[in-house]
Amino acid sequence: MIRSSPLPALGGTRPLWVVALGLAVALWLWGQAFLPFAFDYPKSAQIPAARWIGGFITWLVKEAAIGPIAFADLTRAVSTLIDIPYQAALGLLADGVQRQEAGQTLQLVPPLSWLAVIGVMALFAHWAGGAGLAALVTACFIFVAIFGHWHATMVTLASIVVAVPLGVAGGLGLGILAWRNPWFERALRPVLDLMQTMPVFAYLVPILILFGFGPTAAVIATLIYATPPMTRITTLALSRVPSETHDLATMVGCTPRQRLWRVLVPSAREPLLVGVNQVIMLSLNMVIIASMIGAGGLGFEVLNALRRLDFGTGLEAGLAIVALAIALDRLSQAIAHRSAGAVETTGLARHPYLLAALAFALGAGLIGLMLPAVQTYPEAAHLSTSPFWAALVEWINVTFFDTLEAVKNAILTWVLMPAKRFLLGLPWLGVVALLGLVGWRLGGLRLGLLCAGLSFLIAATGQWEKAMITVYLCGISTLIAMAIGLPIAIWVAERDRWWTVTRLVIDTLQTLPSFVYLMPIVMLFRVGDFTAMIAVVAYAVVASVRYTALGLQGVDPRLIEAGRAMGCTPWQILTRIRLRLALPEILLGLNQTIMFALSMLVITALVGTRDLGQDVYIALTKANPGNGLVAGLAIAFIAIIADRLLSAAARSAREKLGLEGAT
Repeated sequence: MIRSSPLPALGGTRPLWVVALGLAVALWLWGQAFLPFAFDYPKSAQIPAARWIGGFITWLVKEAAIGPIAFADLTRAVSTLIDIPYQAALGLLADGVQRQEAGQTLQLVPPLSWLAVIGVMALFAHWAGGAGLAALVTACFIFVAIFGHWHATMVTLASIVVAVPLGVAGGLGLGILAWRNPWFERALRPVLDLMQTMPVFAYLVPILILFGFGPTAAVIATLIYATPPMTRITTLALSRVPSETHDLATMVGCTPRQRLWRVLVPSAREPLLVGVNQVIMLSLNMVIIASMIGAGGLGFEVLNALRRLDFGTGLEAGLAIVALAIALDRLSQAIAHRSAGAVETTGLARHPYLLAALAFALGAGLIGLMLPAVQTYPEAAHLSTSPFWAALVEWINVTFFDTLEAVKNAILTWVLMPAKRFLLGLPWLGVVALLGLVGWRLGGLRLGLLCAGLSFLIAATGQWEKAMITVYLCGISTLIAMAIGLPIAIWVAERDRWWTVTRLVIDTLQTLPSFVYLMPIVMLFRVGDFTAMIAVVAYAVVASVRYTALGLQGVDPRLIEAGRAMGCTPWQILTRIRLRLALPEILLGLNQTIMFALSMLVITALVGTRDLGQDVYIALTKANPGNGLVAGLAIAFIAIIADRLLSAAARSAREKLGLEGAT
């Protein structure tokens, strides 16, 4: 028997919806004359959040103290502590040991040679996943060396080596506290939501003010961005440890500390290692943003290529980031499977790999002293596809200029501008009330109050007009991305070979830095809303393809066979069985497409949009933390509203389909 949905039936609330719709239309048509404040939030009643935030950060820097220690001195001390391991990793991988003498930099000890790094990583991969993984990791690092991005990759890897352990340790600690204390978990949840949804640009300014300019500040920004998933996964993993395991630990006399570290954490090892993988991937996603505050590395190369509109160089640097991400992702996954799989090897069993790695690194270093090509990959052997990509974009621009301009102008005239005018003409009061009503209908009173409250704060802080422009760009881009992604997912879901190829493509696109998408689009379409829309669609479409395909593949084959036995046509099987049962996953894909679109819209501020993302970027360039954080919070509120509404809709769909709550 299937438990009925706790939500009220649509028919029972139809009069309420009719009344609400009638009031909304009346407010839209005649409210401007009778209720002008419903369209333009009164400036006298605005919350001066930007001034408050700016004043608070100024107070932190100039006046705040913890006892005799100034807060600014404390942040500088934290920066110094992080800088010590970073400089050690940077010296080992990229710069070696250097000394300044007479205005010149003298290298006393060289870094690990490129052959040494590849050899050590290959041995590590062989220990974790066998010869196949070792070959893949070797190929990734050789690709980086061949295309001339070795030094930049090692600079990026140095920051990853420091940021990942700190992010894992911080996320693990916060997750354990949240698991032990429900009140702390409830208080931490909205903080984690803001950390994951607020644009990184928004909190770069406070980080720069508090921690200074340089790679250390970039590591701290990376930690803020990458720690929340580890925290959530830790809390979830520990809460799912079977009660029998807790009882066993109590029976053998474990202390609370022993039970946690010797029983519960090892029992949750597999999901915790998945969290480590997420920290690594999110840290790599931050490399370009971090380069804007002094991190250097591959992110700086991509950013510099964007400033010059050098698509070829930017693409090569972006693919180097993809190669590094693939290598680290496969390594972390292999370690997770190895730890959760067969019997764990002892420390002695690992020694041959460790000794071989040390011997190889030492041997390569000694040979490199005599043969420079062993120490540093020779420039004469570098390859570059930059001229090819530049010529290709130029050929497309020259050959199809009139066609591209016609398409651009048509979409601007008939789609983008009408949608923008419509949203800007809506009364903020009506939108707030409507979001509250939808939230109540989908998830109850708490969700309704959350949606209404967050949307009201957007208006009350003076961000309503920019927020509507953000919603218009995000909404249209999401609809186009779903319109492209759904047919692709339907086509590949039942074709294993095509799905394998498609998954490889979308994995690469998802790992490719978002800045890389902008370069060819700007070169073809110049700047403006249309360029931003194309970039957002290209970046966000992967989520719609991935989740729709996974949802369709998860449909029970017996239900499809039953439909065929009843004489259903292929179209009926698709629309009435497969798509309907995959609806929760499709809604999740829509949710993730919106999240991707919002994150990309902040980047598209570089191409002249006039939305919240531009406010965040301008605040970064002018070092205005108040404006940047307020605009960033508005984006986060939009993301949270969309996430909560779509999650509630997905739960409702699952319950109505009997996928949850079956008895």
